[in-house]
Order: sequence, then C-alpha cells, then structure tokens
Amino acid sequence: VEDGLMDRWRIDEVYGMHNMPGIPVGSFAIRPGAIMAAADQFRVTLTGKGGHAAKPHDCIDTMVVAAQAIVALQTIASRNVDPLKQVVVSVCTIESDSRAHNVIPQTVTLTGTVRTMDPDVQTFAERRVTEIVQGIAATFGATATVDYERGYPVTVNAPENTAFAAEVARAIAGRVDTDVAPMMGGEDFSAYQQRAPGVFAFVGAGNVARGITAAHHHPRFDIDEASLEVGL
Repeated sequence: VEDGLMDRWRIDEVYGMHNMPGIPVGSFAIRPGAIMAAADQFRVTLTGKGGHAAKPHDCIDTMVVAAQAIVALQTIASRNVDPLKQVVVSVCTIESDSRAHNVIPQTVTLTGTVRTMDPDVQTFAERRVTEIVQGIAATFGATATVDYERGYPVTVNAPENTAFAAEVARAIAGRVDTDVAPMMGGEDFSAYQQRAPGVFAFVGAGNVARGITAAHHHPRFDIDEASLEVGL
C-alpha cells in the first residue's frame, strides 16, 4: 500500500479470506463492520539493582516488579475499559539478564500485545500500559522503559461489499454465517481496507469431525484441505 499498489492498479474494492478451524468445510463466515481487532505490541524493560538472591534487601528485585506489573496490566481490561467494549492485554514473554537460580537480575524484559476494536480504546490502552508499568516500577525503586508499537488497524468490512460477498458465497457453498462473532486476532489485510472498501471472510477449515479442534498457532493445528477448493 505504501508503495502505491492501490493507486497503480486502480483498486477500488478488496476481498480476502482466511481458513478458520471449527467452521465446517464447505461454508463461509462473515459479518459487516469490525470483524478483527487492531493488533499492537509492546516491549517493557525493567531496571533495578541486581544481586544475590540471599540478600534481597540489598537489591531492587526486578522479578517482583515484573510480577506486579503483569498482574496490574490486567486491570486495563477489568477495571479501566467499559465492559461493553473489547480490549485484550497479554504479556507473552518474560526474560531476565541472568539464568542463575540464585541471582536477582538487574533487568527484566516483558513483551506482549494489546488488541482493541475501537481507536479510542486503543489510544487509552497504550497510555495505560506505560502509566502502569512505570508506576509499579517507581513503587519499588526501579525504572521502566516502554516501547509501544501500533500494529495492524481494525479489520472493518463494508456493509454493501459484505452483502455482495455473502451472496456470492451462498452461490458457491450454500452455507454462510453472516453474523459470525468478531475475533480479537489481528489481520494485515486491514491496511487495504483503509484505502478501499472491502471484505475479509472466513473459510471453514473443518477439523471438528476429525477430532482436531486446535486453533491457529497451536502445535496440533491442521486443516481439511478440501476447504482450499471451496475458497478457490
């Protein structure tokens, strides 16, 4: 998009698909409006005072700071954002500068993701991530730096295009769920939709009858390849 793809080829509508386990093969799922979330990521570096685990009073324990920060970040969803709006804050990695069992590390790094469906909630969550981790760090005498990166925007299906896509899907497959629940996963197809109206739909990948219900990014994830023929 940044290189001028949409203008060069005069693209005025966009359509995309993604396989989805748990939806029967031979069917589609779609909805107008927001269908997938904005996907941001953050990296937090906590710095304290390392030392011997037997002398915590001589240290500023970054592991304790990290533990408190991880728990406190969950209050963005549970106590800061309207329950009728969507937000997910997940801390997914924690790494220290020591691998020794008896050393309190000097630094601890946390990485994670924030998922939202509303631009105002997205901006609010970004601010709160920084406020919370820096506030927790200061409470314990540590410091925190936050690198917050805006990722994919919300994937939004245009109503008129969605109705057209659903009609075509019915002609091909017969079974179309036009009110599938929005998902908090992110999708870079949304970048196209910011330049032209369009639709992102889910293609049933089965697995239920085969006893495999693992979702994407799970080691047991698999698809029924018959779904590819339906999508094509």
